Amino acid sequence: MLIAEDQGMMRSALATLLDLEDDLQVVATIARGDEVATMVGRLRPDVVLLDIELPGRSGLDILPELAVMHPDCIVVVVTTFARPGYLRRALAAGARGFLVKDDPVEELAASIRRAVAGEVVVDPVLAAQALSASPNPLNERELQVLACSADGTTIADIARTLRLSTSTVRNYLSSAIGKTDSRNRSEALSKARDAGWL
Repeated sequence: MLIAEDQGMMRSALATLLDLEDDLQVVATIARGDEVATMVGRLRPDVVLLDIELPGRSGLDILPELAVMHPDCIVVVVTTFARPGYLRRALAAGARGFLVKDDPVEELAASIRRAVAGEVVVDPVLAAQALSASPNPLNERELQVLACSADGTTIADIARTLRLSTSTVRNYLSSAIGKTDSRNRSEALSKARDAGWL
């Protein structure tokens, strides 16, 4: 098993506690998302425990690549970000599980075993929230423009980055603001992040 977790104490604790299980073995731990694919390719673990918020590259961005390059590797997302949108994106990208870090390690070990046995394992509270949550109303371009608008980036800079005209960027931002029932792009970005669409 490979553990990808950016918080050192959590990473060490997970590795130590899971190694105490007779049938589980941690072969490596890493702190950066941009190292996951390389380590999986080199070590060929059966299971990857993957955090979402990782420096270098997010766990949600890594999932589709792992599904294509290492389809036999079972990925279980373990995160503090219990957002229905994240759950949907993770499962759509091939994750076999989506769990929150609040659960006891014994439940995590049991969930890993269930995922290896072929089950899709999802935190039950989050599963219920996902069933009642609104679907993502934003299209791919609206999401891209919103993501680029973080930190007060100008419309001209967004246009340059995405190779669009400034009027097209304005149109996408306006559409995203309307679809999220927001007052401005900052609020729209915040709502999209909170929902797990970004």
